[in-house]
Amino acid sequence: MSKNARKSVLPAKKSHGYEFGGPLGAFAISAVAPFICYVAAFLCNETSGCPIPSTLSPRSLTLKKLKEEAGWPQDGLLGLASLRVTGYVLAYYLFSLVLQAALPGLVVQGVQLRSGARLEYKFNAFSSAVTVLLIAAVGTYLQGPDFALWTFIWDNYVQLITVNLGIAFFLATFVYLRSYSVKAGNHHKRELALGGHSGNMIYDWFIGRELNPRIAIPLIGTIDIKAFCELRPGMLGYVLLDLAFIAHQYKLYGGVSDSIVLITIFQSVYVFDALWMEPSILSTMDITTDGFGFMLAFGDLVWLPFIYSLQARYLAVYPLHLGAQGTLGIIAIQFFGYWIFRSANNEKNRFRTNPKDPRIAHLQYMKTKSGGTLLTSGWWGFSRHPNYLGDWIMAWSYCLPTGVAGYLIKHGSPAVLPLGDMIDDEGIVSGGFLKQQVLQGDARGWGMTITYFYVLYFAILLIHREMRDEEACERKYGDDWEEYKKKVRWRILPGIY
Repeated sequence: MSKNARKSVLPAKKSHGYEFGGPLGAFAISAVAPFICYVAAFLCNETSGCPIPSTLSPRSLTLKKLKEEAGWPQDGLLGLASLRVTGYVLAYYLFSLVLQAALPGLVVQGVQLRSGARLEYKFNAFSSAVTVLLIAAVGTYLQGPDFALWTFIWDNYVQLITVNLGIAFFLATFVYLRSYSVKAGNHHKRELALGGHSGNMIYDWFIGRELNPRIAIPLIGTIDIKAFCELRPGMLGYVLLDLAFIAHQYKLYGGVSDSIVLITIFQSVYVFDALWMEPSILSTMDITTDGFGFMLAFGDLVWLPFIYSLQARYLAVYPLHLGAQGTLGIIAIQFFGYWIFRSANNEKNRFRTNPKDPRIAHLQYMKTKSGGTLLTSGWWGFSRHPNYLGDWIMAWSYCLPTGVAGYLIKHGSPAVLPLGDMIDDEGIVSGGFLKQQVLQGDARGWGMTITYFYVLYFAILLIHREMRDEEACERKYGDDWEEYKKKVRWRILPGIY
């Protein structure tokens, strides 16, 4: 067996140890993260409030009352799933695969693998997403907010979580079992991930055992499962959820608030920026280092679309109005964060592809014994992960439009008011086609546990990701990384962290 053949399967180095708390942490995340998705769906709803009233008075809480206020399905756990919804979701995934195969795209070689080989990728996620949205636009033009896609998403929200969760579990299990078919010297350029060969079944299933699992589908071709999940069903689903929530707000009130429009624009720009820059994923840790397991499958297909869109779902029921000053202030925060995020990433990518580019040729850098280079000026001299700072600042612009969140729903006769006058001085919303009043009351502030959860979670995510990056760089650069840290002292935000 040749040296390169062995490298194509066997880790070049010993496992660098457990992450995410090892097997126990992997099991806990796999159980708790899906639970959080359901909790957010049931405790913030159109039935009783956000959060539901019983959570404000725990002493009066009963299981029966909790089920009534949360809108728990009448047929219990079985109501969390639906064969009909499953069929439509699978059709959506199939359509995404067809678009990837049928539409023209940019063919790119991936980074060099440990075997020395490179995988080939076809990128057309942007044009695929535009195609889907054009179809949705035509349907909305013809049917308005009653377009079947929008009503389907709102009416089957919980079932959509379940189906995508099931797909994530299936994919994680499928690629884990299939990874044992990887043979030394294979001609398909298959490799095992360095971090996914611990020998612990739960951990390896979670973190991903095979680096870039691929499958050949008749009439479609070879699909890279990890790259497909990274930017296709979940990312586009994120935008579709936001648009469905806008349509629902319009159905309820006969208009659309500036807050939900602002959030949807911000999040859509974020998504389409990622889709437009699709080739850049080839240098990310998700593609180059992590195997594909439940962590990425769940994150891409469930957590991202359903947790990241919670603010728009909240505003679909309680349409907060920001006004000109509030809107401009939040736009300024968004643009400031995006400027840092995109400028830092562009600077790094330009330096990697062409160090003589006039836009970055003036930057200082240090060479490493491994043959690489590390920027020590510009954005990457400001901190070791300036793009994470921009990312987190943008996260605030997704949450601030919900204000001091929280509402309660009182059912009764509608009071028809124009959209701009729906919220009175006491925070009461009524009008449109609502047969109820939506008021903040005692729930004011408590809804922030839902609408601002993203900011807290994202801070934890970015810090953890930064710590993983640091460990990877220490292994890669050795003593040179210690020298680099003396030149660039701060991890994300100078003076603080």
